[in-house]
Amino acid sequence: MKSIIRLRMSAHDAHYGGNLVDGARMLALFGDVATELLIRNDGDEGLFKAYDMVEFLAPVYAGDYIEAEGEIVHVGNTSRTMKFEARKVIVPRTDINDSACDLLDTPLVVCRATGTCVVPKEKQRSCDRS
Repeated sequence: MKSIIRLRMSAHDAHYGGNLVDGARMLALFGDVATELLIRNDGDEGLFKAYDMVEFLAPVYAGDYIEAEGEIVHVGNTSRTMKFEARKVIVPRTDINDSACDLLDTPLVVCRATGTCVVPKEKQRSCDRS
């Protein structure tokens, strides 16, 4: 089971000079993806327990469109192991004009992570997993 969200990083997301977006923003996107996966799998939002690994691979700037994808790779009694990837799919081209953008032919992976979420047994419900 997979979940994908796509959104544009705004000036509000920029945390550092040069409109650089804080890496923690990617982790927040992964949290949203994980929540959807848990709802689809268990009928409950669950809780994010821990990230096992996080790699920041490329910078993200205000104006970039980011696609965050997650997948449940293991289902335990109450734990759900997930892997995540965030990709830059559209970039602004302010060198051309203030509203120009390019769709990247090959999305650029900006972050990868793996983590574990937990859904207490008493909150798990059988869901349509299609």
